[in-house]
Amino acid sequence: MMELADGEAEAGESRGRNWLERLGLGRPELRAWALYDWANSAMMCTIITAVFPIYYEQVACKGMDPAKARQTFTGSTTLAMIMIAIASPLLGAIADMRGGKKRMLGAFLGLGAGSVAAMYFIHTGDVLLASVLFILANIGANGSFVFYDALLPHIARDDEIDRVSTAGYALGYIGGGLLLALNLAWILYPARFGLPSGANLTESQSTLGPRLAFLSVAIWWVVFAIPLFLRVSEPKAPPASIERLPLATIFYQAILRFLETVRSLRRYRQAFLMLLAFLVYNDGIGTIIRLAAIYGKGIGVKDTVIIAAVLLVQFVGIPFAFLFGMLADRIGAKRSIGLGLVVYVGICVFGWLMTNAIHFVILALLVGAVQGGTQALSRSLFARLIPREQSAEFFGFFGVAEKFAGILGPGLFWIIDLATGQGRTAILSVIAFFVIGGAILAMVDVKSGEREAARA
Repeated sequence: MMELADGEAEAGESRGRNWLERLGLGRPELRAWALYDWANSAMMCTIITAVFPIYYEQVACKGMDPAKARQTFTGSTTLAMIMIAIASPLLGAIADMRGGKKRMLGAFLGLGAGSVAAMYFIHTGDVLLASVLFILANIGANGSFVFYDALLPHIARDDEIDRVSTAGYALGYIGGGLLLALNLAWILYPARFGLPSGANLTESQSTLGPRLAFLSVAIWWVVFAIPLFLRVSEPKAPPASIERLPLATIFYQAILRFLETVRSLRRYRQAFLMLLAFLVYNDGIGTIIRLAAIYGKGIGVKDTVIIAAVLLVQFVGIPFAFLFGMLADRIGAKRSIGLGLVVYVGICVFGWLMTNAIHFVILALLVGAVQGGTQALSRSLFARLIPREQSAEFFGFFGVAEKFAGILGPGLFWIIDLATGQGRTAILSVIAFFVIGGAILAMVDVKSGEREAARA
């Protein structure tokens, strides 16, 4: 009987391992890596998308013209993305030369989480403080993504890399969604959590719920990042490490290495095409993510509906992120991404036609179905096409392409909005990013690119 029980236990453990492997989470280091998506998605949900944009407009920019507040927020986003886009390739080169991907990730995490925690001190009219902290938080978050993504090809095998990447996004949806739901609960129903409520509240009391939400994001981000630092090994530094060189020499060599990588992109033509395609179509994705809340308010959608829709995106995205990973196993990552881009074109048309809160919720469902899978497979496909020993460097360029999603798209949206005064007209311009990016993606020869990376 004991042997039978042992056999059943082993069979149960085997089924559990097989299930985790199918999801891309079969080993401890994969789960620890993916958990960082869980950690940082709280920042993306509460700060980038849902709570902070509304707090920025209604509290930090109180008394300001709504159009001016929207333009100030978009301008802050654009400035932050430009700064990190310039720095990403050089930082990636330094990390590859020094073998310090995890250290660099930790430094940017500290900057981002510290800035988010300081948002607790933003009160009515503090537009300058809110803008500066939002810029620093964006730099911290997006800088950490460069080194987080660069660890992927070091921990995942070629046959599992798509599933691991989509699993990270799925966990991100869960983590970001859970904290956002908790944040919304105490913002909308403060009395149930022992927070000040009712009439005749002071300014500090009335804004306490959102400010506590910002503080909770910083704590969540740091706590759930810890497993990555404990479980994921630092990739080995090259033999000729520059660890002990003077700082000026390190930056000089990083610039030389960066220029060499720019030249070497010609040897990795498929990686270059994928990078270019991602640069274009991810601009459309990033524009929708970052400006959805502001756009919704512009057509009269209530704050509670906007936040609920963002929360809906998170939970719809969980199964669809896993499904995209499984779909990539069947038809390939490239075709799966292409399918997502077709849906995004429909999303833009629907957004142009949108007139009420129900439409906004339907739009959120469509975005949730394709957002995570499309971006996750872009990350894993690019990882297949680059040499592993230069992963941080190449993902620095990938980071530039990713950060331009906060420059070109919102920038174009901002210009059209300024010229016409209507965000509705600007939303149609986003279609061009998906059409052009999809056309470039169609030119990528994945098999050839994998052979180029393998030869390196």
